[in-house]
Amino acid sequence: MREFEDQFSELQGDMISICLEYVEDQADEVYIYASHAEGITGSEIFYLINDTYVECHKVNDAVRDRDEQYDVSGNRQSMVLRILCEDIKKMKLLCIEYQQAMPIEMKLVYELLHTIHDTKLPEDFADEWFEEVKRNKL
Repeated sequence: MREFEDQFSELQGDMISICLEYVEDQADEVYIYASHAEGITGSEIFYLINDTYVECHKVNDAVRDRDEQYDVSGNRQSMVLRILCEDIKKMKLLCIEYQQAMPIEMKLVYELLHTIHDTKLPEDFADEWFEEVKRNKL
């Protein structure tokens, strides 16, 4: 089971990596929505950059230095989304191989909070998330 979890996590890591590469590692947070149901695979990305939430085609709206713009061309967006969908399909094959249920949807969040916060420890962020989930489920 550990091998399955490691491989599944590696694919999720690849998804985060390609999304970070798209914005040259300059996002404070990356949000990936991934779905796979009834043979249909899809994904979407949005970011938090400079305190602004933006979809992948609008990341330049959050750039403070207008001389530094991201390549948001259709080809580049398609490349990122294609890689995300390939990773989702690899996850599906991995689930079949290890006889595990494939999630219908995944919401991946990558945050740089640990490296930029002066007083909080990782446990603090985990506790906050736990409380947030509890509040939202009530």
